[in-house]
Amino acid sequence: MTESAKPTPTDKPDIFETRESAVRSYCRSWPATFARSQGAKQWDEDGNEYLDFFSGAGALNYGHNNPAVMGPLIEYLQSGAVLHSMDMKTPAKREFLQTFQDLILKPRGLDYSVMFPGPTGTNTVEAALKLARKVTGRQHMLSFTNAFHGMTLGSLSVTGNSMKRGGAGIPLTNSSKIPYDDYFDGEVPDFLWLEKVLEDSGSGVDKPAAVIVETAQAEWLRALSDLCKKHDILLIVDDVQAGCGRTGSFFSFEEAGIEPDIVCLSKSISGSGLPLALTLFRPELDVWEPGEHNGTFR
Repeated sequence: MTESAKPTPTDKPDIFETRESAVRSYCRSWPATFARSQGAKQWDEDGNEYLDFFSGAGALNYGHNNPAVMGPLIEYLQSGAVLHSMDMKTPAKREFLQTFQDLILKPRGLDYSVMFPGPTGTNTVEAALKLARKVTGRQHMLSFTNAFHGMTLGSLSVTGNSMKRGGAGIPLTNSSKIPYDDYFDGEVPDFLWLEKVLEDSGSGVDKPAAVIVETAQAEWLRALSDLCKKHDILLIVDDVQAGCGRTGSFFSFEEAGIEPDIVCLSKSISGSGLPLALTLFRPELDVWEPGEHNGTFR
């Protein structure tokens, strides 16, 4: 092949189209190939600048390559410190737990045990659902219309999106959906259905172990919290996307003045977009047996 006949980069087949699975989604709408990022901006391979409102779907609340985060991260990676430790003790884990206690929990008067599940949002939701069932001895879960909690089977069972649920390939059972805030445009009180079925032994709806919710409005959350307490049902707040400062305060439920029984955190808890997740719960709910819920990357 002569020099002039060699294929140019634009002549090469698009490896994303020829090799990557059809499951890819976001990149179908954004044909740009992003090569550089800083703060709220990204640049593609041709140097075009974009304002990134996507922000890793909540994984980059503090921006791309934030120097305050990246400096210590790079220093740690180059220090020879432990990068993988299962759930063994390390100075890094000690510092994280101490800092989380001193800067996040204590100032808010919160007393939560901290569990490191697998590193993604759906992992912390799975841990929360399993723990709620173990604590209460009940199987049923309640979640809300149009909610999204993750792509593994337990998380899908409390997710509302029919397309996502359909990908499971099996029935998603042991959960019921509650109308979300103002689902009926104010024509029906939000918790009328839930209150009725919980108080009616003939409703056919099993008393749930927990209610899982993504937060939005304070008054609505207070009513939900009060209802859960009244019926001895655990309240799980999925703060995977709305937590870590995304709503202004660190936890999205703070302005509502409630204290959930279990809180799910991931995405920006790492600060840098690296995978990390936490499951927080009241100490009296910490009934796990050692190793009862574990994983290589917890």
